[in-house]
Amino acid sequence: MESISRRMAHFARSLRFEAIPDPAVSAAKRFLLDSVGCALGALKLPDVQAAYRYVQQLGGTKQASIIGYGGQTNVPNAALMNSLLIRAMDYNDIYWKEDPSHPSDVIPAALAPGEYRRVDGKELIVGIVIAYELVMRLCAAAHPGIREFGWHHASLTQFVSPLVAGRMLGLCENEMVAAVGISGSSHFTLGAVVAGHLTNMKNAADPLATEAGVRAAMLAAMGYTGPMEVFEGKEGLFRVLSGTTWDQEALFDGLGEKFLITKCSLKAFPTEVLTHQPITATLELMQENRINPSKVKEVLVETTTRGVDILSDPSKHHPTTKETADQSLPYCIAVAIAKGEVLPSDFEEKALRHPLVLELLPKIKVVANPEIDALFPKVKRAIVTITSDDGQIHRNQEDFAKGEPERPLSDEELVGKFRENARAALGEPQLKKLIHSTLTVEEFTDIRQYVSLLSR
Repeated sequence: MESISRRMAHFARSLRFEAIPDPAVSAAKRFLLDSVGCALGALKLPDVQAAYRYVQQLGGTKQASIIGYGGQTNVPNAALMNSLLIRAMDYNDIYWKEDPSHPSDVIPAALAPGEYRRVDGKELIVGIVIAYELVMRLCAAAHPGIREFGWHHASLTQFVSPLVAGRMLGLCENEMVAAVGISGSSHFTLGAVVAGHLTNMKNAADPLATEAGVRAAMLAAMGYTGPMEVFEGKEGLFRVLSGTTWDQEALFDGLGEKFLITKCSLKAFPTEVLTHQPITATLELMQENRINPSKVKEVLVETTTRGVDILSDPSKHHPTTKETADQSLPYCIAVAIAKGEVLPSDFEEKALRHPLVLELLPKIKVVANPEIDALFPKVKRAIVTITSDDGQIHRNQEDFAKGEPERPLSDEELVGKFRENARAALGEPQLKKLIHSTLTVEEFTDIRQYVSLLSR
């Protein structure tokens, strides 16, 4: 029987643009546009600038471009920087079955090697689709997910990024298997990166796993070998993370025929995904009932036990960093009440000291609801109850946040989000050209021409 990594490699090697249905192609282009917008919006963030200085200091062969900056570096470092840029605002896509993931973090594993190899736009779309199809299936393979045992989802990304990069680099099937073994045996990530008081590693974990996969693919191209049965073999993934039950066939259910990319969500808010239903419910309550933010007496948020654990621990009630604030359910709800919206600017250092937001924080209580736990993760329900000073009580239940497949962002809303993120980096004529070029990227015969549009 073929190993799991070989079956994945066969899929990554054999998928053709012509076999991808139009809705999946359209989804890939929408996610690319959203990702580029997120990257351009993150250029001035301190962690991004620190990483850029690091890459500049390393130097190296100029092989692929860094979004927004315009300069080039070697392929793995370009993949690292571009993935971090996409991830840094916590505004890119989200998919959550048994495990969560941000499949767009892996797009740079197609973009940087693809630019280096001068692939065409159709091939870039193939690489993006490979990333989504494999990441999303890995998110459904462990019951319960590996996050329940303290492992971050970057531990899954490390198995997919080498296949995406391998496709762009033209690796043969044996080389792809080796690349999966190299990366997949060397880059497990602890959940500590998203626990308690958060640091820059919250955003860097998945980009580092993307970089690891690109490096592994380039090593494999030189003849370097890795474990051939890194999933199911002796001391492989399934044996080492044995506390969960692995559904191997979930990895291949409909692979190449049923395209999951259309089931992935775009984010309407630059925050951790379990804040989205509560934010949506809060905004609706405030708008529909015309509640005066200064007259709010108390707020009760009912969510999952996981939501309480990771989004409402003591550090989340007094966030002092962007990384902690965008993972803080009390802070996000306070912002929604005080400002009537939740934007990237609400997580800048000066915004963390907004007087009304600070006044609202102690009034917000987050509790676990067993009935909501029973629905999770299929439905991520939230119930928000706002009590005003005059005794009026308003309650709202939300099962699906804006941006999920059940409530998708329209093309107009997606372009609006892109413009809001990218307008500080690029002028209007270039923005207009970039939007059109991304949504017709399959027409490029050499994606270097497309990549040149991603910087001023």
